[in-house]
Amino acid sequence: MSDLPSLPVTFRPSRTRAVLLTAGLAIFVVITTVAMLLEQLSAGERLSFVLTGALLFAVLLLLSRPKVVADESGVTVVNITSRRRLEWPEIVQVNLRPGDPWVFLNLSDGTSLPALGIQPGIAKERAITDARTLRALAEARSARDPEQHRD
Repeated sequence: MSDLPSLPVTFRPSRTRAVLLTAGLAIFVVITTVAMLLEQLSAGERLSFVLTGALLFAVLLLLSRPKVVADESGVTVVNITSRRRLEWPEIVQVNLRPGDPWVFLNLSDGTSLPALGIQPGIAKERAITDARTLRALAEARSARDPEQHRD
């Protein structure tokens, strides 16, 4: 298929990521600034403010982590706290139904894996396009790969 992107390709909710990282940085800067401007705070109290801001930023950074990376040999799904590598033949179906919070990958072992890197939250049309692209890649690669991997 000539309309498929060249690999590797990374799918991630860019707008959501930008919002989370911007908010995290803003929260950290505001809390740190407030801690430094409040003269009645001790050094330990200021440090606790700064650490609280850093913790909030870290949580938002973790929430911005999801992505799906497709390459020649398969797909790597990076969710909030997990990472899973899949070979193309393991992916039976790529689903993004109306109302789904993100793409679900139906796998050859009968399980389903959420792929948070493609989510229709802020950019619905982008998520639909990305899901269709990943579906087309999975269909094209899965049909071809069994012969390639049997050497």
